[in-house]
Amino acid sequence: MFFFGIEHEVAFLNKEGKFADFYHTKFADFNQIIERLPTYPSDYPQLRVGDAGIKMKRWYIEGFERFANSDKVIDCHVKGIEIRTTIHSDIQGAITELSESFHLLREVAANFGLSPVLVSFNPYNPVFEPQPPLNHYEIKQLEAYPDEQTANIHMVTYGPDLNISLADLSTEDVIDVGRKLTYYSPYIVPFSYSSPFYNGGLWDGLSVRTFIRTGKRPAALVFIQEQEQLINSIPSLTKIARIPAEVGRIEFKACDSCDNFFIYAALLTLLKGLVLDETLLGRATVPDAALHQLSAKEGFDNEDIFSNATNVLQAAELALEDDPDVHYLTPLKVLLAKRKTRSHELIEMFHSISSIEEVIRQTYQVY
Repeated sequence: MFFFGIEHEVAFLNKEGKFADFYHTKFADFNQIIERLPTYPSDYPQLRVGDAGIKMKRWYIEGFERFANSDKVIDCHVKGIEIRTTIHSDIQGAITELSESFHLLREVAANFGLSPVLVSFNPYNPVFEPQPPLNHYEIKQLEAYPDEQTANIHMVTYGPDLNISLADLSTEDVIDVGRKLTYYSPYIVPFSYSSPFYNGGLWDGLSVRTFIRTGKRPAALVFIQEQEQLINSIPSLTKIARIPAEVGRIEFKACDSCDNFFIYAALLTLLKGLVLDETLLGRATVPDAALHQLSAKEGFDNEDIFSNATNVLQAAELALEDDPDVHYLTPLKVLLAKRKTRSHELIEMFHSISSIEEVIRQTYQVY
């Protein structure tokens, strides 16, 4: 029995039409939206609230928390709002809930002049520098957790966590799936590419997010129960589950954001097929940064990326056999046949209207 969930980060334009990142937006600007959104008591204990109390709902502010010279949170530099679904036993359930939550977010945000836009890498500010500079306590905190030292990457990237778990899978098997997904990640991620903008213009490739992020941050993260099962690696492949509902969960973290949620359905189906597949033997504890960079630059135009993506898709389809979810793979077959990604469409739009704001303003049209 499989279980699925999605965490989807949303970026915004503000009422002046500017990109609403940490330079143009305060915590209060996003918090007024969160306050107007509903709480569903039955969501808990499925959803983690966290120490700072920011994650109280299905929607919460994504950002970089600032501390006094103690464990007291005093501010949060913001980058956007994350939507997270509850845990579902079917893919359609997760997609339906994500769509409903997105609709509601867009509706409430409009009251404050904010509109959601598809962005996977900050198109204007490639670097995040906390102001004021980090204090002694904050520096110590970052030094204690190696993955936290890449907060500068986290604050300029947007993407989903595609969560999948399979009941009764042993810890060894869950870790093996995480290593498998890490190995094949460079061939999975092009299906999602949507970050062709960098520093106010076009980047020379299809996914600047993948180029900069993957290798320094994980492609997949596996949640386990026991300390002795942790694998020591940078970036991390394994993490101790923070609530019981996380035990055995595999988060695939390497994809760009998608404004067509049917692509998420397709990608979750692909992951499901790869969990079931027994023919693909590649394994890696940390992502291959160079291969991800090649994939980010060339996507399906690169013959190695194209042929391996084809193999991965076919292996997943064969493993699913007559599973009713197999039809969700169709959009991925179309992307592969055309060798096109969402980035290609965004680049074309930019060539015709020469404005990043106007291009991203036209995203999320499916909704």
